Amino acid sequence: METFADFLQSLDDETQKQKLGDLFNFIDSEFPNIDKRIAWNQPMYTDHDTFIIGFSVAKNHISVAPEKAGLRQFEREIKENNYELLKEIFKIKKSQPINKELIRDMIAFNIEDKKNCKTFWRK
Repeated sequence: METFADFLQSLDDETQKQKLGDLFNFIDSEFPNIDKRIAWNQPMYTDHDTFIIGFSVAKNHISVAPEKAGLRQFEREIKENNYELLKEIFKIKKSQPINKELIRDMIAFNIEDKKNCKTFWRK
């Protein structure tokens, strides 16, 4: 798997395929200068070779991983959307809408917060 299109094609669930496709298009239009890559079989966005946000798919949910700092910064908004907040990720159930503005705000936060970061992950 080399591209986001490959990743989407690998999904069996049409609902998740559509939701993620729409989300990726939204992110691409909001942040045309960040990079996309597939790593660990998951789509992720990076900026100057540092991790910004990643996604994975399970049968009944989409997992969103903005690193702990991104989760803690938006903990209230994650809970207000009734998403399941875990230690390193939050889950959006298949039946829930994706709050694209929340994802946009997380990406913007990580880009700014990691602008001087020289490593892939925060230390």
